[in-house]
Amino acid sequence: QVQLVESGGGLVQAGGSLRLSCAVSGIDFRIYAMGWYRQAPGKQRELVATISYSGRTDYADFVKGRFTISRDNAKNTVYLQMNSLKPEDTAVYYCNAAFGGAYWGQGTQVTVSS
Repeated sequence: QVQLVESGGGLVQAGGSLRLSCAVSGIDFRIYAMGWYRQAPGKQRELVATISYSGRTDYADFVKGRFTISRDNAKNTVYLQMNSLKPEDTAVYYCNAAFGGAYWGQGTQVTVSS
């Protein structure tokens, strides 16, 4: 059974930081590309950041320089360090594992107050 479990969301003031974690089980984590997506109320889900199996990273323009994605293959975990948070970063953040097919976590709420 594949499981992706996000944690680390919460309420933070603008300018603050949060670190999201996604613990993965049931797949060979090392060969999967991992990603973070987000969905704000009334909006479509959008890509935030990805990290390949080899550690190559890519970011949406709206988070470049503020967010950092990383992975720990020994812990089967992917992280999203979010700094300089803005109210427009408020959304449910989802973890994604992709290799052929794709798996999703249940999401974690991030709320940034102004």
